[in-house]
Amino acid sequence: MRPVIGITADIEDNRFKLNRDYAAAVENAGACPVLLAPLRNAADIALRIDGILVSGGSDLHPSYYAEDVNYEIKIVERDRSDFEFAVIHEIIKLKKPVLGICYGMQLINVAFGGSLYQDIRQQVPSAMEHREGWHTIKIDDNKLIDRGEFKVNSSHHQAVKAIGQRLNAIAFSPDGIAEAVCGEDYPFLLGVQWHPERLQDSLSEKIFRAFAEAAIEGK
Repeated sequence: MRPVIGITADIEDNRFKLNRDYAAAVENAGACPVLLAPLRNAADIALRIDGILVSGGSDLHPSYYAEDVNYEIKIVERDRSDFEFAVIHEIIKLKKPVLGICYGMQLINVAFGGSLYQDIRQQVPSAMEHREGWHTIKIDDNKLIDRGEFKVNSSHHQAVKAIGQRLNAIAFSPDGIAEAVCGEDYPFLLGVQWHPERLQDSLSEKIFRAFAEAAIEGK
């Protein structure tokens, strides 16, 4: 049987919202995608799925990393972020695979005690434009994805500042902004700042395939 991958959804106007590209990428990689509603029993959900994908979204409330709101940000609903933190911690206990995309990478970093730039443009004036467009990244040696230089899409204004405990930054844009993190001594824990689900290139396919294979191995 194909592994079941839970995908967290955004909440907007009292409705759950998820771009269908996430489900398509997971299914194409050989897994079965299911949408995760933010319920209270995160431990039960973690037991029922074989891996979790934290999808993109707006901004985490800075209180999660012990800061006040100092810049103009659009905060995701607490129901979503509280649930995601809870289920991530349960999934980690079970050593099941974790993939975070854009906001999902930022949430993973904060879940491990890291912090974020609330607004790259204002806090890192020398940084390139990350809100929209494309740029190159360099992926360092790691055990999860290919190393080398790649061109990726970019649609974020926040980024990892202090790296969380037991995480390694494995990819960077030319301005030094972290573009991917992975877990130390963990079977599969990967966060990427770009959106591979929107792309049809070899790197994106390998990310989702490796994620699905890790879910199979963990069953």
